[in-house]
Amino acid sequence: MKFNKWTLGLAAVGAISLVPAARADEKQNVLDTALSNTTISGSISASMNWAIYPGGGLNVNSPAASIPFQGPNKQDGFNLDVVRLTIAKPEDESPWASGYQVDLMFGPDAIGYNVAQNTSSSGGYYDGYSDFAIKQAYVTLRTPVGNGIDWKIGVFDTVIGYEVTDAGSNPNYTRSWGYFVEPTEHTGVLATYKVNDQWTFSAGVANTLYAGINTRDMESGFSNGAGSDWHKTYMGSLTYTAPTSWGWAAGSSLYAGIVYGYAGGAYMDGNQVNYYGGATLNTPWKQVTTGFAFDFAQNLGGGSESGNYYQTTDVLVLGFYGTYKATDKLSINGRAEYVYGEQFTRGMDSGHGDGFEVTGTVEYDLWANVMTRLELRWDRVTTGSSFLGSSSSSDSESFVGSNRSAVGLYANVIYKF
Repeated sequence: MKFNKWTLGLAAVGAISLVPAARADEKQNVLDTALSNTTISGSISASMNWAIYPGGGLNVNSPAASIPFQGPNKQDGFNLDVVRLTIAKPEDESPWASGYQVDLMFGPDAIGYNVAQNTSSSGGYYDGYSDFAIKQAYVTLRTPVGNGIDWKIGVFDTVIGYEVTDAGSNPNYTRSWGYFVEPTEHTGVLATYKVNDQWTFSAGVANTLYAGINTRDMESGFSNGAGSDWHKTYMGSLTYTAPTSWGWAAGSSLYAGIVYGYAGGAYMDGNQVNYYGGATLNTPWKQVTTGFAFDFAQNLGGGSESGNYYQTTDVLVLGFYGTYKATDKLSINGRAEYVYGEQFTRGMDSGHGDGFEVTGTVEYDLWANVMTRLELRWDRVTTGSSFLGSSSSSDSESFVGSNRSAVGLYANVIYKF
């Protein structure tokens, strides 16, 4: 620390002391070092939704009512979707590196998204009505074993899925049916090991399969440490990235993962298992990329129990993606999905349903840091089932039963900073 001559003269005669100033400077240097690599980023998302069919808003039994973040309350009007803020310090290249990341959500899409345990209303139940959510908040640590094991400790995104919560990171604005049946967040510990440029593995343990900060496995009445059983959720994934020797396919990736654990619902068996397989594939045409997603959720939601029956639901979703990047600013994204669900009561088939959706999105980014999209989506249920809206059947175009459709038009603007 540098001092001017007047200050040094006062110190020489004992009028002042330089120690506090030196210590203050030392603390400031430590703070500067801690914050020097911290980054702040985020986005603001707004939309306009129009339910073209059925007119006048979507009935709760229509298939589109189950599209994540696109329920009837967001149709036929303008929306502030969410404000996202990320504060992070990434790990450096040292063997014992550390860092952190915090993702915060503000706005309607944050309501009930990741409610913390013991957050309650005056009635004593989880309210989930706050328009603020901690999406992720974790510490990262590296241990120098082999190429280095990177740990996430806290609340982090799930390890499976083609799409993510942040709409701006997906090829389409509306979420997929595959996203609908997958977990989103976990509270726990996740370890990632990169073998080489091709292979990466992850494994972790968390409290529950479904979102909720500090949630616990409530099966058999265990909650907040009550009881002695250690009921946890387990997950694992692997990623393969094609090397440069693959020619035009270089950079393509294959992904597989599984998550098993408590998902709420039944006292008898509240566990759900999700199997996932996905791929992002380059093509001989540089402007064209494709993708594939396979989701199978067994015992979706952990089942349910009412009276004298026990009910579970298994759901299969196949998704296909395609992107054509016409120019640096213009791209066209498409998605097609098939969904099949089957319900069981006391182990016996009690109903099934299937359907499909087709989504087309045109993205034109005219302004810097701004993503603008126009999207048309068609959902159709060919066989009725309660998880798609209704178990009744009908041969006519209607809000309930089989052979019903929903068509929506969406405009989306996202500013990324």
